[in-house]
Amino acid sequence: MSSILTNNSAMVALQTLRNINSNLESVQSEISTGKKVANAKDNAAIWAISTTMSTDVESFKQISDSLNLGSSTVGVARQAAEQVTSLVQDVKSLVVSAQEENVDRTKIQTDIDAKVAQITTIVGAAQFNGLNLINGSSTADVQILASLDRSSGGTVSASYIDVERLDLSISNTATAATFGSTAVANTTIINNDSVNAGTADTLADGANQDITVASVADGYSYRIVLDDSATANSIGQRTFEYVANANDSTASVAANLANQVSTFLDATGDSNYTVSRDGAVINLAYGSGGTLTVPAASAPGGTAGTTTGGLGNLATIDVSTSAGATSALTAVESMLSTAIDAAAAFGSSQTRIADQSEFVATLTDTMTSGIGGLTDSDIEAASAKLQALQVQQQLGVQALSIANSAPQSLLSLFR
Repeated sequence: MSSILTNNSAMVALQTLRNINSNLESVQSEISTGKKVANAKDNAAIWAISTTMSTDVESFKQISDSLNLGSSTVGVARQAAEQVTSLVQDVKSLVVSAQEENVDRTKIQTDIDAKVAQITTIVGAAQFNGLNLINGSSTADVQILASLDRSSGGTVSASYIDVERLDLSISNTATAATFGSTAVANTTIINNDSVNAGTADTLADGANQDITVASVADGYSYRIVLDDSATANSIGQRTFEYVANANDSTASVAANLANQVSTFLDATGDSNYTVSRDGAVINLAYGSGGTLTVPAASAPGGTAGTTTGGLGNLATIDVSTSAGATSALTAVESMLSTAIDAAAAFGSSQTRIADQSEFVATLTDTMTSGIGGLTDSDIEAASAKLQALQVQQQLGVQALSIANSAPQSLLSLFR
């Protein structure tokens, strides 16, 4: 049945043309924006996922900046620590040279003071954007933003790289130890192989001697002297001292004295003497070449040395005397270890930051690629689809024109 009121063919052709035009508009938008999902209307689920991931990518770009800032800060601290290490090594060389008897210790001390002053300058200047990791101004770790961790439930948490501050400062409030003024002439504080304190004992070739730290208290002072100045194989007369503090034990006092002797022998390269320790007992072994005189002295009422900086004991080094030069060996060895450990720790932290920075860059690229896979248009396919839709549009217009002309043929029925 034909009707002049209802043109079903035209309606079908018009609906088809509407669909073609809608698809054509979608493809044209896809080509112009480069995205197949440009907004939530295109695909709500994909748009939500890609938008969340895009915000994470932007966050990781900020994290990359944070890591670069952290790397620069730690790098300054590392380079400063390495330079301080080099200067402390120079100080050690000067202290070793002061062990000789026929040197100008006053001039050596002047050189040491200059090195210490330079260390102070370096430590004070080792800052980046106002943050100094080695001046001892704080003990709190520095947290460097390293990542954002998103759980499957959508919860986001930040993770950090903790960088430990390491004190390489030289405190002007550091004080040298003061030996007690009243000597004790018995074995209650130090036992020199059963010989009273203050009395020398003599070792022949190949002999051994035990020196026992008998008791300890805050301010107790201990002294051991090695004297072979009368022999051909001479180290001269060397004095080793230690003043105990409230935290010391007999074993720790003996360990400090034995370490001083051992450090001195290592520095001078003398193999005619050996030192060992068993608890509170120090054992001295004499090789050959004459006799060795070993006095040991003790006294209460001394004052233990103090330091408030990581390298504070550098300020108390005094090689102008034989005893000062000897004790400086142990002190500078400990501070050299402190400086080396600091440089190594900062180096490890900087390497970790660099590794994390590389990972963040790779992760950002991977996430960006993933977002593109979800939302970006396939231009080749879109181009082919555009041409097909343009042909369909032309055919649809033609079909609608034909359908609209159908009622005209009904006029022939009334002629």
